Amino acid sequence: MLSRLFLVFAFFIFLACGSDNSPNVIVIDDDPVGMTDDDPVDPTDDNPITSNFVACDNGMAGDFPCNGFDLLGSISLSQFSAQSANDIWGWTDSTTGNEYALVGLNNGTAFVDITDTENLVYLGKLPSSGGSSIWRDVKIYEDYAFIVSEASGHGMQVFDLTKLSGVTNPPQNFTQDARYTGFGNAHNIVINEDMGFAYPVGTARNDAFNGGVHFVDISNPTSPTGIGGYGANGYTHDAQVITYIGPDTDYTGQEIFIGANENQIAVVDITDKNNPSEISTLTYGNLGYTHQGWFTEDQRFYLLGDELDETGFGFNSRTLVFDMLDLDNPVLHTTYLGPTAAIDHNGYVVGNEFYLANYTAGVRVLDISDIENRNISEIGFFDTFPANDTASFNGVWSVYPYFESGKILVNDSNTGFYIIKKSE
Repeated sequence: MLSRLFLVFAFFIFLACGSDNSPNVIVIDDDPVGMTDDDPVDPTDDNPITSNFVACDNGMAGDFPCNGFDLLGSISLSQFSAQSANDIWGWTDSTTGNEYALVGLNNGTAFVDITDTENLVYLGKLPSSGGSSIWRDVKIYEDYAFIVSEASGHGMQVFDLTKLSGVTNPPQNFTQDARYTGFGNAHNIVINEDMGFAYPVGTARNDAFNGGVHFVDISNPTSPTGIGGYGANGYTHDAQVITYIGPDTDYTGQEIFIGANENQIAVVDITDKNNPSEISTLTYGNLGYTHQGWFTEDQRFYLLGDELDETGFGFNSRTLVFDMLDLDNPVLHTTYLGPTAAIDHNGYVVGNEFYLANYTAGVRVLDISDIENRNISEIGFFDTFPANDTASFNGVWSVYPYFESGKILVNDSNTGFYIIKKSE
């Protein structure tokens, strides 16, 4: 709870806005660099979309520090009629091949067609069902988005993403296709697409599962059904749920939940939803706030971020790597310290790379191809918050690196939505 109050305080420090639709313009606030609201050559303050390509050249893409990643486009918070951004996810329409960004905002979820990055289309917004909140999280199952928020009474919104291809007069206000009310607020949502289950976490601490995890059957997406939960390890801030294919053959084919539970990591077998079973728990030194983690693709190693260790202990950005060879006895394998003091937030693995949303230091990309031998190195970055790299809650909240096209979605709390891609 103390960390949550701290984040609320930080929110009032970092509110700002984004970009403009003038060609070849990079923006940090509501106006292009060198212009103000009163500048007569900038008549489009109310339509601040930038979708032009800017190469990373000599360490900069326009005003943004970079290494190995180009800017493809951006949309500011003001264009979304929002004050802050949070989670980000992506969806590819299997029928058309079009790519879409699902952009978490304080007052709802925006949908952007990013298929042609020279002509980004802000299709519209699904308003929050429970008021405004700086916390919102979205994941997908099949062709549906599932959205939770810390907004009081929000529940879980369900939205049919196939509607996006039929938008003719953007942007528009969308309506949800279903809403699950088996809980009120939730901090995050996890989905195991293999099993057709959603796992909202970080609900009310005094609910039936102590703010742990709810089990929601979404095999029929518009009729979600709650069938239990797990809270023996307390409040879960974030989690990953996998169908296990890793090296511990005792659990092959089982559904494994690994929760970042504030002051510990909880590993739980949730295959039997009526009888979830703890496998192990683990902690580590200099623990600030166990925030979020992700498995390597072979499910051997788990990369964890602690959100308050940089401010609490003075570390540079710290990623802890746990060896999960034996799920009953995980051990700390190595620790990676980044080049800046920025706070790490959400991180995701793609092949041999780890994409880390690193707040004021932007998106940092780590080579984990030799993680077994404890060799981890930074191979690229794109910094949407060029003002500084200090340990504060400004800058990049989350990153989505899973499009087959190689486009990478970035959500910056202060300025809005960006698309980047590896330089060719």
